[in-house]
Amino acid sequence: MGALGIGLIGVGRHGERYAHHLVEDFPGLRLVAIARRTPDAVARRSAELSCHGYTDYRQLVEAPDVDALIVVVPPTLHPEIIEAAAAARKPVLLEKPAAVSVEAGRRMLRQIRQAGIEVMVAQTLRFNGVVRCLLQARERIGPIHALRIGQRFEPSRPGWIDDPAIAGGGMTLHTGVHCFDLVRLLSGCEVDRVTCEMTRVGTARSEDNFAATLRLQGGTALATVAGSRATASRSGGIELAGRSGQLIGDHLLNFASEVHGTTASPFAVPPPVATVHETIAAFSTALLAHRPMPITFEEGLRAVAIAEACYRAADTAAAAAVPPID
Repeated sequence: MGALGIGLIGVGRHGERYAHHLVEDFPGLRLVAIARRTPDAVARRSAELSCHGYTDYRQLVEAPDVDALIVVVPPTLHPEIIEAAAAARKPVLLEKPAAVSVEAGRRMLRQIRQAGIEVMVAQTLRFNGVVRCLLQARERIGPIHALRIGQRFEPSRPGWIDDPAIAGGGMTLHTGVHCFDLVRLLSGCEVDRVTCEMTRVGTARSEDNFAATLRLQGGTALATVAGSRATASRSGGIELAGRSGQLIGDHLLNFASEVHGTTASPFAVPPPVATVHETIAAFSTALLAHRPMPITFEEGLRAVAIAEACYRAADTAAAAAVPPID
């Protein structure tokens, strides 16, 4: 069997990470086409990457040498791309957030199921070494009743990320979905209800600072999730509390420990990995082995549902239920 032909839709800053890994790191994959709206940019970059270039992504989707799609565009474009992928019966690796709303996601989910295509959502933090260490150790601390997850970053570059008409939301949607997905992954529970506050520190049209409290199924476990994109630093703290101890770590600073009493025992956390690389590897491995995707569209949409509840809670200054995805 020849190399799997990949079509990359979106070659901005984050899309370039995918392009780099596809060209340099995966001999079993071949970047055969890219799509970008700007004619000069797509002509130049496709020549540099030795692949076809399209300004209309629909032509890329329909190209016979494209076996699978990787989509790295603003989430407001996801519905139309998924519709085209479903019509062409081609699998998709879709950057998070999976959708801008549960309603939009439900329509996409119906198309995915009707076409029977495989779709994986790039919740890349699942491949982080600290997250994996904590996930492996969580049974040792007993039933988890409290989680705390936070992410702090520098301000985003000006552009579409602060335009709700294109981005669909602010930091709660675009970065919060990482944290919401980790709450589900590390706790093994769904989220029932949220309260949330949001502010703007350096942005004009969308929030870049939020704090939320999440009640997990069963009524006893709580999680707090917070994030900001308004600091000259980075951190990604994670804490899990169980009856028998705690797990603490930071997925950006790359440390993790198990805590009993006041004694913290560090884990041997592996060196940081490029999570985009690991995401591509997981997608292609599942595809070539004809196995289910490791992070389904449904899982990505559940993180979006939590974000949607956070926006409703912030707007109403009251607790909001997390909507079902079906």
